[in-house]
Amino acid sequence: MQKWVCTICGHIYDPAEGDPERGFAPGTSFEDLPETWTCPECGAAKSDFEPL
Repeated sequence: MQKWVCTICGHIYDPAEGDPERGFAPGTSFEDLPETWTCPECGAAKSDFEPL
């Protein structure tokens, strides 16, 4: 699965890890995150992420 990086702070969203603290289980692809999802590190919008 494709990893994505926040262009603001450099946080990497890894689908294998998901975002369990915010209710997104491991295996959740970036595309399946809602548009309202934000970077867990800096709060940047989903649109601020690029494929790694």
